[in-house]
Amino acid sequence: KSDSDTYTCDIGDAQSRAKLVVQEKPCIFTKELVDTEVTEGEDVILHCETSKSDSPVKWCKGGKSLRNSSKYNISRSGFEAKLVIHRAEERDS
Repeated sequence: KSDSDTYTCDIGDAQSRAKLVVQEKPCIFTKELVDTEVTEGEDVILHCETSKSDSPVKWCKGGKSLRNSSKYNISRSGFEAKLVIHRAEERDS
């Protein structure tokens, strides 16, 4: 993206000019979430990987955003995004 700018080519008094716009490459999943089963009361870890390490990730359950709490631990390390669900219960399905 930092290469986006106006470039010119000069020959004597003549000049040709062009604007270059570099589009940001979209972030995609390089490793998707997988269906997981766990015994009630155990911790479960869900993780995926993205093509960009600095892209923001939002975890949701049933369409509602999750955040760090005593129940959920959300982390991001490099390309990996991880959600730990502590002491899984049937209602966490």
